[in-house]
Amino acid sequence: MPALTAEQLEAIKRIDSPTIANAIEHFNVRGRVEGFAGWDLRCAFPALGTMLGYAVTCTADSTTPDRRDERGLLRLWAALEAAPKPAVLVIKDVGADRTRSCHMGEVMATTAKALGAVGCISDGGLRDVNEVQALGGFHYFCPGFVVSHGHPLILEVNVPVTLAGLAVNPGDLLHGDVNGVLVIPDSVADRVVEQALEVRAAEAKVLEFLKQPGLTVEALRRFQERFTH
Repeated sequence: MPALTAEQLEAIKRIDSPTIANAIEHFNVRGRVEGFAGWDLRCAFPALGTMLGYAVTCTADSTTPDRRDERGLLRLWAALEAAPKPAVLVIKDVGADRTRSCHMGEVMATTAKALGAVGCISDGGLRDVNEVQALGGFHYFCPGFVVSHGHPLILEVNVPVTLAGLAVNPGDLLHGDVNGVLVIPDSVADRVVEQALEVRAAEAKVLEFLKQPGLTVEALRRFQERFTH
């Protein structure tokens, strides 16, 4: 499927991630426990709202002292430059100690933003939190922060990776906010906004009912029967 238009992307970005997740369920294109990350991928900057972009993936190691790789970081920047925009860097830690790993700070985030990235997702650590927040418009999703970059290496670029249970392929459309991160399947990306608006409308009716005074289980049962028969 071709990349979505700027207008389509903006429309998707205006919708929160849980509503997008609920909308995707209606298409029956994947299992109910697939396509979203676990709580390890936490949103560092909730005030930024929604992150939306196409995945540029890599593996990385910053905690193996004697590991060597002569291919260098420029391969990642070249992949980012060539990727559809907006882009999201997805960094899979493969080092010896994920809890002490660190894969991005102010310099890398500034470079990534200049090349068209709107954020970074990693199952390892990130750092320079205040400086990256001050960049504006650049998201961090990770388990936590680590003060030192250790012995950083970018290894494989544009390969399938799995972070916190979320399988990500190069080019996947990622949607994330304070609630977490998910992949929007290509096959439904151009229809997900319409479905999400239907989900919102249905939920609004439920919430309107629930907020009425004097709720009882019997009233709730009758309300549910109206939508199941």
